[in-house]
Amino acid sequence: MQNSRQIAFLILRDIHRRGAFADVALDKWLRQVQIESKAEEIKSDRAESRNENRALVTELVYGCVRRMRSLDALIDLLAKKPADKQPPDLRIILHIGFYQLRYLNQISAATAVDTTVELAKTNGMSGLTGVVNGLLRQYLRQAEAGTIEDGLIKASGDSSIPGKHLGIIHSYPDWIVNNWLEQLGLEETEQLCEWFNQSPTIDLRVNPLRSSVDQVETALQDGGVKVSRLPALPQGLRLTGKVGAIAALPGYEQGWWTIQDSSAQLVTYLLDPQPDSVVIDACAAPGGKTTHIAELMGDKGTIWACDRTPSRLKKVKENAHRLQLKSIQTITGDSRKLSQFKETADFVLLDAPCSGLGTLHRRADIRWRQTPENIQEICQLQRELLEQVCQWVKPGGILVYSTCTLYSPENEEAIADFLSQHHHWQIELPKAGNPAAEFITPEGWIKVWPHRHIMDGFFMVRLRKTTQ
Repeated sequence: MQNSRQIAFLILRDIHRRGAFADVALDKWLRQVQIESKAEEIKSDRAESRNENRALVTELVYGCVRRMRSLDALIDLLAKKPADKQPPDLRIILHIGFYQLRYLNQISAATAVDTTVELAKTNGMSGLTGVVNGLLRQYLRQAEAGTIEDGLIKASGDSSIPGKHLGIIHSYPDWIVNNWLEQLGLEETEQLCEWFNQSPTIDLRVNPLRSSVDQVETALQDGGVKVSRLPALPQGLRLTGKVGAIAALPGYEQGWWTIQDSSAQLVTYLLDPQPDSVVIDACAAPGGKTTHIAELMGDKGTIWACDRTPSRLKKVKENAHRLQLKSIQTITGDSRKLSQFKETADFVLLDAPCSGLGTLHRRADIRWRQTPENIQEICQLQRELLEQVCQWVKPGGILVYSTCTLYSPENEEAIADFLSQHHHWQIELPKAGNPAAEFITPEGWIKVWPHRHIMDGFFMVRLRKTTQ
């Protein structure tokens, strides 16, 4: 069986050479390695070691992808050739080495250097082992002397341009950092940069129709899982330690709970669907919010879950089945073209396709995949969806618009444009006591900033269709 660093190297090569998504490539390789492990009939006393190897592979892959700009900056600073002129495989190996030295305190410097040199040998670069060893040791010397940070600051050019400096130090494209600077200022932008480079936590939403927060919390703790309450969310729990396989946790098969981040739970509380209502979830897959709607309605009423991809709608059905919810029906189709729902719904949720820039910690490569240009296309799609789904709402009904991004053109600007063109719609605040109420901004919408609220970045707004 290959070691953790070699597996990480192969995954990163798939990402950089073939453009594979980080999570897809990681999952593919870990599944393959798991099959190989079973084939070799590894004894049970090595199970803990296998879990540790899996954790290290995950950390190296996601960490090297997140920190790619910073790692390239180290190569630019220390090597004779800049990162983009290095042989591609050597560049990946240097990323793995520098990542361990700079960001993984639990790995000794000697281990990081030796294993990276060995990685070069294993992958046909024996002639470059001296280069690898020299660059990593040069980093250690400069880090000890305190000159690395000065070098990176100089590499960022004009220190009066904070976006570029933060982009290099924390590893983001300048345009993302500059957008945050416009909204937050320098201090909070740096806090947000740091927050998004952390490994994500796992939040649960307890299904009150099958269990209770007390029951799930006790079962998890008895199973050796560390868990804490989420005070702002009545059905929320956060897993705070090692978890293992999600499906093996207590209560999963029984439908006691489902995985859902805190911010996503807030969206459905803001919608506040009532029993015996007709509700349409316009972009439902994979069904986290759809099933939450059913739970809040006591599974009484009709919920239409729409998505244009049958395979994704299958996930909605699977989640509803596991949670034992009967009120959800699915319909395949592009919500921009579903005209049969005109003025049939009491509540509509448009959890719109978006750039995902509020979930950068969960999706390691999205910061490098999105651009202002392709987000313009996303914004157009969002506006087309809003234009259609608002017609589904009965007079007096509710529409909630939400995204998992912090980019203003997808959020505040989209809603301002919509309201300017639809005078029979208005922003409505949630009722006092609603979990979403404490997050409301003066403008009437909710914008969840991760570094402030310790949950995914989200935007959401509740709109009522007036009768006039």
